Amino acid sequence: MKSSFKSDLKKEKQLSKLLDKYYKRHLKQYCFKRISSLEEQRKGVDLILTSTLVDAVFYVDEKAQLDYINDSLPTFAFELFYEKNGIQRQGWLFDSKKKTDFYALVTSIYADEENTFTSCSITFVNRKKLLAYLESRELSKEGLKEIAATNEGFHGKLELKALDVKNEGYLFFSRKNKAEKPVNLILKLDFLIQIGVAKKLV
Repeated sequence: MKSSFKSDLKKEKQLSKLLDKYYKRHLKQYCFKRISSLEEQRKGVDLILTSTLVDAVFYVDEKAQLDYINDSLPTFAFELFYEKNGIQRQGWLFDSKKKTDFYALVTSIYADEENTFTSCSITFVNRKKLLAYLESRELSKEGLKEIAATNEGFHGKLELKALDVKNEGYLFFSRKNKAEKPVNLILKLDFLIQIGVAKKLV
């Protein structure tokens, strides 16, 4: 289970050039500033959007499916928990230390050669609305923590009573194939748009 940190950083840098082109084209009512401070990035801020119409500032956390280049997945993985030094830590979705207002989910990333990205899809998710929706379906931070705890050692896909597995989502435990042993909430992108917590930018 080797770390691909440097390789991912290189991919992220190249991908950000393509993302910036899309932002300029499709977010004309916003000024955007890319954040290079690691401290801010750890707080869930890759991009700051400032509205040119109203006095509003939004913090955006970019999440890209860099493990699936030249592939189009209908879902996205929202990190609930991960392990570090054998201790379970809070994933980014419910982390109260994150300043994130929106997730920019980058999917369907295509490249004509290694690290030269030609196109992708971007779906903006309102974090506050998503968390409120999950709470309304009894999928709160505490509820999901309890489900994860009662399935300790489990690996693979776990269906949830609160979600339709085919059209909405499920839990996925990566306990055997990833060093950080993440527990992710897998949600369908179309479902997020349908319930009004997300919008497709491109």
